[in-house]
Amino acid sequence: MSIGKIFHPGISSNYSDDSPYSWSEKPFHPYTNRYKDAPVCKITKNSFPAENLVCPVDIKFMPNQTLPDIEILKKAKRYLKIHKNDAKPFFLAVGFQKPHIPLKYPKKYLKYHPLEKFEVPKPYAWPHNIDSVSYNPWIDLRKRKDIQKLRLKFPWEKIPENFAKLIIQSYYGAVSYIDHIIGKLIYQLHISKILQKTVIILTSDHGWSLGEHAEWGKYSNFDVSVHVPLIISIPYTTFKKTKELFTENDVNTADKFIFQYKGYTNIKTSLTKEKEDTFLQYTDTYTKTDAIVELVDIFPTIAELARIPIPICSNIENRYNNNKIDSSVCTEGVSLLPLIRAVLDKKTISWKKAAFSQYPRPGIEPTLHPNSDEPYLKEITIMGYSLKSREYRYTAWIPFISRNKTVNWKIIISEELYNHNDDSAEYFNLATFPNFLKKKIELRTLLKDGWRKALPDYTQ
Repeated sequence: MSIGKIFHPGISSNYSDDSPYSWSEKPFHPYTNRYKDAPVCKITKNSFPAENLVCPVDIKFMPNQTLPDIEILKKAKRYLKIHKNDAKPFFLAVGFQKPHIPLKYPKKYLKYHPLEKFEVPKPYAWPHNIDSVSYNPWIDLRKRKDIQKLRLKFPWEKIPENFAKLIIQSYYGAVSYIDHIIGKLIYQLHISKILQKTVIILTSDHGWSLGEHAEWGKYSNFDVSVHVPLIISIPYTTFKKTKELFTENDVNTADKFIFQYKGYTNIKTSLTKEKEDTFLQYTDTYTKTDAIVELVDIFPTIAELARIPIPICSNIENRYNNNKIDSSVCTEGVSLLPLIRAVLDKKTISWKKAAFSQYPRPGIEPTLHPNSDEPYLKEITIMGYSLKSREYRYTAWIPFISRNKTVNWKIIISEELYNHNDDSAEYFNLATFPNFLKKKIELRTLLKDGWRKALPDYTQ
């Protein structure tokens, strides 16, 4: 079952969340989605409600006295309660919406993030050695009433630092809100006694600039926009089975329990202190790797865990029959299980050489019309292709022909090269430096050759 934002709404999911092809139960979307852009946000107690970007709210004054992500959580918990004793395994995809804009979340989460702890990224400026084609002018933010009141000159005038801090604060508040909700969902797995046989994958669809390069939003090829979290829990692999920590009698404490990624909030519940401490210790152990992985790797990982291994598309030939493709299921990713096992065993394994991303532009300078951040296909004249290796990010901006969706690699409009050992924030473009010419050509070749040439050696 799909609950919340899993497939993007609209034509990209056939206006149906790809149902019934991808789901055996009808996908769920919260009723309060219809109030996404409702004028309910107030900057101060005495200000009029508006369609703002910064939007901490009091839930009791919201339509239906709830928010979409709370509806999503309730539906997901209900699903787990119904299916916890099923003989067959289930696949549940839960897509929470925040911190997507508007930054609408319960205002109580602001207490975890006092404004004085925030600073805008330094330098708070567009770097002088990066071409304008890379810039995204955060047009979606400019549509919000609180941003419009700033009367900023398009496209380069920066959001004032005092307001920028408010945006960063609310982004953190929205993340803590979802962090809390995820903890409640994991807790439901505990009290349903199925956590120890449930694979959990936590990830996101993209990153978001919070003032880096004086940018905001997701519409770029910078690392801050394309880097996502990925946390995986696999029974008998990433953790061993232990005795159940909770019982059905603990269900009433679920709404009081907060699970947070890097720390915990002390909250009085009816749980014994011993159970609380055991649970916190149990959930705060993890192993990490800096190996390069991509979102396309999640599908083959889940498939292999379900004992249905999926071949890589580079090893599959499409067979035509009466002008129709015999669509053998294949993947452009690789299962992460070999990497996970190697990391847990403290072994080194050959893995991907690079991760790939791309973003389009209608022209070399930022424009409102056409929209530089969200151009229609027919408006795209430039495609930015980006590659992240262990040490570097390389991006090439290439002429794009929308009619047949092709690019001309003989012409490079602009290039970017960042050394993440010294410049993980990607402020200093090395593309024009002679000392980095060899590295730039090497990465350009790998980018042009595409994802197949970057796969682990054992798949070639």
